[in-house]
Amino acid sequence: MKRRVVLVHGLWYGPVSMGLMALRLESMGLDCHRFGYPTLSKSVASNARALFNFSRELDVDQLDFVGHSLGGLVILRMFDELTGLPPGRNVLLGSPVRGSDVASRLVELKVARPLIGQARTALERGFSHAPSGRDTGVIAGTRGVGLGRVLSNLDGPHDGTIRVAETRLDDATDTLQLPVSHTGLVLSREVSEAVARFLETGRFRSDPPRP
Repeated sequence: MKRRVVLVHGLWYGPVSMGLMALRLESMGLDCHRFGYPTLSKSVASNARALFNFSRELDVDQLDFVGHSLGGLVILRMFDELTGLPPGRNVLLGSPVRGSDVASRLVELKVARPLIGQARTALERGFSHAPSGRDTGVIAGTRGVGLGRVLSNLDGPHDGTIRVAETRLDDATDTLQLPVSHTGLVLSREVSEAVARFLETGRFRSDPPRP
């Protein structure tokens, strides 16, 4: 069975930001492709269509997606509006599916609005439901180091940019919190191992958590 994983980067990042994760996942036997898109100059809807067009050119039987931050919203938008891709699983890494307080703060500061560009609406509103018929897992970071602490009063556990509460996705198959920052979500070996486990089994943990 032909199987591939598409990695989708976040706001201000590029495909290179997913490079280390791609290497680690490939060392675990997963064939990875990195999708690049203009995070500021194109809307999430436009980028979702581009991701769909990119993905349907891959000759596979199973197609999995891993999205960091805004990349997760692009993946969710794609599955909400477009159909016809092979079956597979999704993993979202620090994606603000319930909107981002930090993004809202940037919108309030007129001088900072260009920093989120066409992603503004998606980052403010989020995207709260998982795709039907696909296992979707969510990993949130709890190491509160990042620019977000300067821009907004992030209460509760957060990764320095996105609060754990902002990553909660309705109908998610499984969730996991790890002590990493927002950027650390794509750099951490532990995160990569959890992603690989979910893509293989539909769960982040080898054994069910204790009650």
